Amino acid sequence: MHTPEPTAGSGRRLAHPEREEIRLETVLHALADPIRLRIAGELADGHTEMACIAFELPVSKSTCTHHFRVLREAGVIRQHYEGTARMSRLREDDLEALFPGLLSAVLEAYRRSHRPV
Repeated sequence: MHTPEPTAGSGRRLAHPEREEIRLETVLHALADPIRLRIAGELADGHTEMACIAFELPVSKSTCTHHFRVLREAGVIRQHYEGTARMSRLREDDLEALFPGLLSAVLEAYRRSHRPV
């Protein structure tokens, strides 16, 4: 059952899958999209938590919202509100417990493929 994330005074809650509800095929589907993989990569590269508006993505605001929702519903990220900002962070511990080495391997492959030549 999806559990709403506690909020910091805004009253708005976002649903997240419990750790045991996260499925490999859903995580892989979420990370297969280049925009979503880029979001995960930026979160992994020293940004433990970022507001959605901090990402410079080449898509519209509504498309960004869609990508973040797919990542959240797949269990790749956890989101909560801080005022009006929706903050995102990777669920590294949950993913590592379920699929050891998967996230680090996918992100390392992403980094290698996006290094300047």
